[in-house]
Amino acid sequence: MPLSGSPARRLRSGHTTILPTMASGDDSPIFEDDESPPYSLEKMTDLVAVWDVALSDGVHKIEFEHGTTSGKRVVYVDGKEEIRKEWMFKLVGKETFCVGAAKTKATINIDAVSGFAYEYTLEINGKSLKKYMENRSKTTNTWVLHLDGEDFRVVLEKDTMDVWCNGKRMETAGEFVEDGTETHFSVGNHDCYIKAVSSGKRKEGIIHSLIVDNREIPEILE
Repeated sequence: MPLSGSPARRLRSGHTTILPTMASGDDSPIFEDDESPPYSLEKMTDLVAVWDVALSDGVHKIEFEHGTTSGKRVVYVDGKEEIRKEWMFKLVGKETFCVGAAKTKATINIDAVSGFAYEYTLEINGKSLKKYMENRSKTTNTWVLHLDGEDFRVVLEKDTMDVWCNGKRMETAGEFVEDGTETHFSVGNHDCYIKAVSSGKRKEGIIHSLIVDNREIPEILE
C-alpha cells in the first residue's frame, strides 16, 4: 500500500496523533505536524499509523486504518489483513492481534486526545513499543550478513539460545570450548557459530560473537 500522500507516519516510539479539522468550503482534513497540502475526503486514505516491529523472525510492518466518521478499523500485518471492523459506534478502544512466527501479542490503543484528535499507540506483549524494543535489545543479538548474493538476518535469543535466520529457527549444536561456548549452525554451505565468552565485567556479562567461515560478523543495533 503506497504511503506517499497519506497521513501515515512511520514511528519507532509507537504512537501517532491525527487531528482532522473542518476547513470552510471543502471540509479538508488537516493533519497535525503535516506540512503537505490538505487532502479531500474522497482522495484521503484512512491509514493513520504504520509501525515497524523487529522480532526474531524478521521485521514486521503493522498498518492501521481508522475511519473517524464510520469508526472503521482495519489492521494489516505485512500487508495481510488481520482485523476488519466496518462500523464501530465507539471511536476509541483497542484491537489485539498476533505478529510473527511466535504469535507475539500486539495491541493498538485508540485514545481521544481532544476534540477530533486521536492518538494511536502500539503495545507488544503488554509493553509500549519503545519499552519492548529497549528490553529486546538487552535479550537479543542481531547480525546481518551477505552470502552467495543473498542477505541474511541472524538473531540470537540470549535467554533461550535459540538462533533465527531469515524468519526460521535454526537447528543448532552447542559445545563447550576452553574460553566459553559455541553454538553451531549452517547457512547454506557456510559454517557458522555464535561464540559466548565472559566479559569479566558484571555489567557487560556474556559477550556473543557471530563467526561465519572463520570471519567475525559485526553486530547491528535495531
